[in-house]
Amino acid sequence: MSAVKTVLWWGNIDQGYSRNRIIKEAFSRLGWHNTFFTPVNRRLAYIEARIKRLSVPGIVFVPCFCLRDIPTAARFARHYGIPLLVDPLISLYDTRVFERKTVTAASYQARRLLKRERSWLARADGVLVDTQAHGRYFAEVLGVSPDKIQAVPVSAEEALFTPAPGERPPHQPVEVLFYGSFIPLQGVEVIVEAIRLYQGPPVNWCFLGGKGSIRQAQCKEQLADYDNVVFEDNLPYPMLPARIHQADILLGVFGVAEKTTRVIPNKVYQALACAKPVITCSGPYPDQVQHENGITWVSPGDPAALAAAVASLAAEADHLPEKGRKAKHYYDRCFNNEQVEVNLAKALHKLTSVGPS
Repeated sequence: MSAVKTVLWWGNIDQGYSRNRIIKEAFSRLGWHNTFFTPVNRRLAYIEARIKRLSVPGIVFVPCFCLRDIPTAARFARHYGIPLLVDPLISLYDTRVFERKTVTAASYQARRLLKRERSWLARADGVLVDTQAHGRYFAEVLGVSPDKIQAVPVSAEEALFTPAPGERPPHQPVEVLFYGSFIPLQGVEVIVEAIRLYQGPPVNWCFLGGKGSIRQAQCKEQLADYDNVVFEDNLPYPMLPARIHQADILLGVFGVAEKTTRVIPNKVYQALACAKPVITCSGPYPDQVQHENGITWVSPGDPAALAAAVASLAAEADHLPEKGRKAKHYYDRCFNNEQVEVNLAKALHKLTSVGPS
């Protein structure tokens, strides 16, 4: 690696976001010193950095949700001849056109956004993605050279998300917990329909979060007559693990957008790290059909399959703790913070061995 073991985080960074905190800790464990530059004005960031005489780092890093900061970060990196590593996590084009559907793919706005995003990513020397499937999307749609891509799992913050001390028997009835912001990717309407279709042992359903959202209000209205369904307000993030521990089965995502099958959401990593069995839609999971992993996979947008999966688990409630232990083993094998470190090290080795392109 470079003799200068400093990474400069560049952009309008949310340092409290879990992905960023996990990546930051991985950098530290690999011997890199993290420094941060949040410009006053994104377009003038390069000038601001030069005026402030920022110390020259070993690499420049643009973290998740900062795609628009890439051009000035790239200019700074090129000026000093150092590599630029980016971690988009999401595609703005994919989010606007296919997930939120605020513009159509044929529209001028969509075509312009795709062109800009491809241009931004072309300036990076390395691109982190969360899954191999998402990496293929970045290569095929956004034009990123495959040899620049390195998959690094999102993982979970392991100081928070750990198995509960001791082991308690499942609730009677079993509690099924969904938590999230009720965005389209999560497919809450599929859960609502699954509740309507459900035929199996008695269960209690809980929706956590999404307060004030239109979708949460719609779900409440549609399920108003079900006395085994409750809605709980958002929790402070540090309290989330304890709430996960209270539930017996965790629900992932069930939306029909193509992105659903390319990503593994935070909630799945967190539930697995807490040793909880999970039901979620099929996606880019390693060894999905080769081992018992504590996860039940269903097809996206299939409420009947979700209802059947809940009924199957509830019918064998005594086995849920064992499924939770297998979930934790799966997490440790494929997704834990050590895997983040190992895969980040691969990206850094390639960058610091070859240098900027």
